[in-house]
Amino acid sequence: MLSIIIPTYNEEAYLPFLLRSIQAQTFKDFEVIVADANSKDQTRALAVEMGARVVDGGMPAVGRNRGATAAKGDILLFLDSDVVLPDPWFLQGTIAEFEKRRLDVATCEADPISDKKVDKVFHEVFNYFMRVTASTMPHAPGFCIFARKKIHEAISGFDEEIKLAEDHDYADRAGKIAKFGVLKIYRIPVSVRRLDRDGRLNIAAKFLLCELYMRARGAPKTDLFHYTFGHSKSKTAKRNGGQAEN
Repeated sequence: MLSIIIPTYNEEAYLPFLLRSIQAQTFKDFEVIVADANSKDQTRALAVEMGARVVDGGMPAVGRNRGATAAKGDILLFLDSDVVLPDPWFLQGTIAEFEKRRLDVATCEADPISDKKVDKVFHEVFNYFMRVTASTMPHAPGFCIFARKKIHEAISGFDEEIKLAEDHDYADRAGKIAKFGVLKIYRIPVSVRRLDRDGRLNIAAKFLLCELYMRARGAPKTDLFHYTFGHSKSKTAKRNGGQAEN
C-alpha cells in the first residue's frame, strides 16, 4: 500500500485540487493522510469530506512525521497541498519506476504552474541541480518525496529542529543508507505562490545561501532564513487545466 501524506495549514483553497487529482488516479491501493497544523479555515472539514484521514500536524517536518507514524503503507509519498498530480497515471507510472529502479527514496522534477519564462528557467536550473547532485548530496523538495517506510524509520524521519531545507536534509541522510533517485517518467506541477509572495530574487538568494550554509555547517536549526509555513486564507484559487493563478 501507498500512504500519501500532506501537511496543511489553511489550505482550503488549494487542497481540493490535489485531492481530486488523487481520486482520479488509475492506481487505487493508497490511503490519504492530511496532517493539519490546526487550520483556522475549512481545511480539515474538506479533507474528511473528500475521504482523507486527518491527524494533528505542525510545521512541515512535524506533519510529515506524524502522518508517517499513522501510515499503514510500506511506501510513503509526501506531497505539498498546492501541487496537483498531472494525469491519472502519475501514481501508477512513478511507483512502477520506483520499483523497477529499486529505489528507496525518490523525488520528481518540478514543472511550475506559471506562464512566466523566469519561473520556467528557475525550475529548470533547480531540476538540473537535483539531477547532478543525486549521487553525491541528494536533494528532494518536500512537494514530492517517495520513501520506503522502513527507510523513513531508520533515519528517524524528518529532523523537526531544522528551520529550512529539512526535506533536503532528509534526502541526504536517507541517501547515505539507501538508494536515492530522481524519477524520470513524470514531472509534478508545483505552485509558484511563494515566489509571487516573497519575490523570485529573494527566494533564489535564500536557497543559495541555505545551500552554502548546509555544506559548511549543516542544516540550519535557527530561523536564520525566516521560513514561514502556511499562506493567506484566500477563499479562491483559480485553476485552469490544473494551473493556478496566484
